[in-house]
Amino acid sequence: MRIILAEDSALLREGLVRLLEEAGHQVIACVGTAPDLVSAVNADLPDLVITDVRMPPDNHDDGLKAAVELRARHPGLAVLVLSAYVEQSYARELFADGRGAVGYLLKDRVANLATLNDAIQRISGGGTVIDPEVVSQMLVHSPSSPLERLTPREREVLELIAQGLSNQAICDKLFLSEGAVEKHISSIFSKLDLPVDTGAHRRVLAVLAWLQQ
Repeated sequence: MRIILAEDSALLREGLVRLLEEAGHQVIACVGTAPDLVSAVNADLPDLVITDVRMPPDNHDDGLKAAVELRARHPGLAVLVLSAYVEQSYARELFADGRGAVGYLLKDRVANLATLNDAIQRISGGGTVIDPEVVSQMLVHSPSSPLERLTPREREVLELIAQGLSNQAICDKLFLSEGAVEKHISSIFSKLDLPVDTGAHRRVLAVLAWLQQ
């Protein structure tokens, strides 16, 4: 897979390049600023962009803004955004276009080659990946929240849906039958007044949209 990597820390950038190449990917460009990321992608469209959230020139959310801009300019571009901290607003902004092929992970998570490669494969296949820690914080709710309607098992299933897992992956994770998982998902969307949608990334987006209310 042809990848463009954007990370202002030279040490982390080199570490990620080694991990990606070890997994069999080709890093066609490495950049250290958001404007350079936009230029690199426009010059040679990759299969996937991996970018940090906080990057020069402003060292705020420049990397995220560049990713959103690039996805608007190049529909279908797969993007994995990395962050040092949990920022729910960043995740929501990234997923707002509703098209999938996008991921948001904490940097600590990608130190593991298997985790990084799994995220890349899901995203490149049009799916979504949201860091479990981000999902957990998003699922914090008040006593009056509709989430209170869910059973403990349904909350487990909802968290895995939000992480981008397929029905089969949820079955394997929770040791449930496919029929049981489908029943839980149907109940979840019914209780949260969300339309049932079989597309993996659409399910995540529906959950995220509801959590923004």
